[in-house]
Amino acid sequence: MGVPLIVMFPLLLILTSTEKWYPQFFIVARIWAKIVLYGSGFIPRIKRDVSIDPKKSYMFVANHTSMADIMLMLYCVKNPFVFVGKKELVKIPVFGFFYKRTCILVDRNSQKSRKEVFDSAEARLNAGTSICIFPEGGVPDDESIVLDQFKDGAFRLAIDHQIPILPLVFLDNKKRFSYTFFSGGPGVMRARILKEILTKGLSQDHKKEVRENTRNVILNVLQSDVNK
Repeated sequence: MGVPLIVMFPLLLILTSTEKWYPQFFIVARIWAKIVLYGSGFIPRIKRDVSIDPKKSYMFVANHTSMADIMLMLYCVKNPFVFVGKKELVKIPVFGFFYKRTCILVDRNSQKSRKEVFDSAEARLNAGTSICIFPEGGVPDDESIVLDQFKDGAFRLAIDHQIPILPLVFLDNKKRFSYTFFSGGPGVMRARILKEILTKGLSQDHKKEVRENTRNVILNVLQSDVNK
């Protein structure tokens, strides 16, 4: 992760100096993600149930089991999007510097922080940029959990802005590169892009239904893969 960031540091510093250059930064971030994935011995394989419209804004969501989720999401999606992620990742050397400058950070222990997240996300969506949220809110400590319960934030925003939710499923990230030290290894890293879930015409009264529907379609794919 660190070496390509250091090599690209001057360019990244310039591209993160103003929000208007974010689309250019996003292109470089996708190159970085590919370098990290292939350099780590991971071979991405993507199955698409739907094509992503480059002219649309989406709420991208996926299961969260690995640090590699960030890189694989960047690999899978060409539409510029902004991550909403936990504040703790700022502490990672080099990576944390750019993470802080380009992502929307949330402190889960602060009500004020959660409000600021919604304000920042709304500004990005109004500018035509998509948003990516891992709705489990973090990686479960118990790795036997296939998919944790989803939090409301992603679905509230998607309904507020009437944008489709696009679920992705990462099938091998926990096996390849989990948060348990000395586990995993090189190999194929599969992702599947599922059909979008529409929110047009819905209100916040439908938030729970949309949230559970999204979780169920992701969970069904994960469970089907385990049972193969």
